[in-house]
This record gives sequence, structure tokens and C-alpha cells, in this order.
Amino acid sequence: MVRRRIISKTMGKRRGFNRVFLYLLVLPLLLASGCQIGKKSLRLPDFGPYRVVGYVSSQTDISRIDPTRVTHLNYASAKLNEEGELYFHSTESVQHLAQLNALKNRNPRLKILLSVGGWGAEHFSDAARTTSSRRRFARSAAERVENYALDGIDLDWEYPGQPGAGNKYREEDRQNFTLLLETVRTRLDALGEQRGKAYLLTIATAANEQYFEHTEMDRVHPYVDFVNVMTYDMYTSGSGTTGHHAGLYGSVFGDGAVQYGEAAVALHLAAGIPAEKIVLGVPFYGRGWTGVEAGDRGLFKPYKRFTRAYSYNLLKERYIDQRGFIRYWDASAHAPYLWNADSTTFISYEDPVSLRYKVDFIKQYGLGGVMFWEYSLDQESALLDTLVEALME
Repeated sequence: MVRRRIISKTMGKRRGFNRVFLYLLVLPLLLASGCQIGKKSLRLPDFGPYRVVGYVSSQTDISRIDPTRVTHLNYASAKLNEEGELYFHSTESVQHLAQLNALKNRNPRLKILLSVGGWGAEHFSDAARTTSSRRRFARSAAERVENYALDGIDLDWEYPGQPGAGNKYREEDRQNFTLLLETVRTRLDALGEQRGKAYLLTIATAANEQYFEHTEMDRVHPYVDFVNVMTYDMYTSGSGTTGHHAGLYGSVFGDGAVQYGEAAVALHLAAGIPAEKIVLGVPFYGRGWTGVEAGDRGLFKPYKRFTRAYSYNLLKERYIDQRGFIRYWDASAHAPYLWNADSTTFISYEDPVSLRYKVDFIKQYGLGGVMFWEYSLDQESALLDTLVEALME
């Protein structure tokens, strides 16, 4: 009843000729090899109206990616220099983009986007500050799209008007974020007219009220094709207690804090964002705390130390129902967790059971699909296969 009430109520600089030449040299070779693979590819799944958006990074083994299991891949990430222009922080990024494009031989419908920003990315506030700085950023973004044969840009500013990872921020970021997206949209549309192609512009958004207080999401969404909601990390190293870092609903064990997926979606709907533009984010990793106060198996309890993030690969191999860790299920939050009474360690994570509930939620409210961070954290594809199968049911 509570769930339905909430929803219904709120229903760098260009790197030069050598880099582009290298890309153009490598791409045909990768495409050729991809064509051979493509001959053996399976029939593409039909996701209907839903998107399956996966983030990949410079650490991802692209050869392990099955492009038939996703609709979009976001390469994370490009950064901003002091002039507000895009650059790659990894020397292998050009090769990675070519490898990602080669995957289209197995899935011609696959879209490859360059994600700009991420946690700790600087200079967004400066890039968005003036008309000239916004145009410079947009020009740089469009150049990367054109030079590397991409399908669009994903903008991940963490966060407008807020300190984030100690980055510069201003009160006027609220309006400038809107103007920045408008400028990028205009530039990509102009490039699309030249190339006879529609380019995508997407954003990653936070899952809390503070994000909406410092942005104009009611004015932002017309400029973007869809919104990837980061409905994870809602309890992490800076939290006062343990908690479900990606719970779908509020927990009966919680303190009443509005930090769960359903509430985040409600915020987006209340801002006027169409449901079909909202893509629900899920993590392929967990977060842990130790020195946790006993009681309720460590749920929403004070702790002494945040331990780390755990890939699902590692959790499955060494932690889930192993070495003193027992899997429990919070039926109110629709979220699994691990508790080790001996070491007083609590781990919040995502598993196939919780993902099926999230897909049901996506379908129930007509959302635009699912996004996950990050491909390499689920090497055996247990989580991704669950998402694919559930979406196709």
C-alpha cells in the first residue's frame, strides 16, 4: 500500500591527428574480426520497449562482453580539463572504443556512448558557467562522438551545486546544468543533421532529494533521451549506519530515511520526467561494514569501519553462505544481505532474486529499462542473465 501511494502521488582538448589516425587504423581490423564472430552470433533478444544499459570502464575485458545482452554500452569515462574540453584518462581508451564499436557486428542495434565525468571528475561547474564555456564543452563532446563513430554522450556530473568529491561547485550550477544540456543537445542535433543520424544525450542522476534541490529536472528532461538513475550507494562509507545500498523499498528495520529505489523513482516522476525515460540503476557489487552493533543481524546499525566494495564475482566466490557469512532476505526492502556474527560484518548487495523484483517494478510502472554498473563485476553473467530473462518474460 505504501509503495503504490508514493508512486501514484508523485507519479580534453582534441588529442590530434595521430590519435584519430590510430583509431581509424585499428577500427577496420576489429570490425573484420567482429564480422567473423557475428556469423556465429545468436538471434538478438527482443527487449521490447526496455533498455539494458551497461557501463564499462578501462578495466573491462571487452572480449568478454556479449553485445546481444545489452542495448547500450556507456564507456566510462572521459574527463574535463581546465578549459572544459574532454580528454581520456586512460591511454587505451581509443582502442577500447574501437573494440566496443566492433561489437556492433554481432548486434547492429547496439548503441555506444561516451560517458563524461563520474565520481571525482572536476571542472563541470566551470564548463557550465558561461555561454562560451558551454559551447566549448559541447563542441568537444561532438568532436569525440564524430571522431570515434559513437552514438552519443552520457553526462555524469556528480553533482551540480554540491561538493561531490571536493569539486568546485556554485549556486548557479542549478540553472547552468540545464543550459549546458541544452547546448550539447543543440550541437549533437546539428551533427546529426550533417550525418543523417540521431545522436543520443543521456545523463546519470542521483537518487536523493538534494539532487533535485540543486537541479531543474523539470526543465532538463526535454533535452535528454533518457535518465540513468543511480539507485545504489544509498548507504556507503559516509553513512551513519549500515543499510541496503540498493534496496527497492523502505525497510521496516530502517530509521525512516527515504533512501531506496522506489522513492528515487517517485522524485523523478514528480519532476515531470516521463516514466519511459527513467532507467533504474542496479549495482553489480556490494558494500560492507565491520564492527557492526549486534541486533537485527546488523541491519541499520552503527559500525566502526566501512570495509570495501565487493564485486559480485568475489561475493559469489568467497562470501555468500561461506566463511561465516550467511545470506538473509529483508522482505520489506526486497533486498538480500550478508551477516557474519563472529566478525560483526554486514554486506549489502544485489542478487538474482532482488533483480527479478526490480524488473517487475520496471514493468509495473512502465519505466524505460535498467542500467547497471559495471560489466566486469559480474564475470559469469549471473546478474545480467537474470535481467535479460526477466525483461523478456
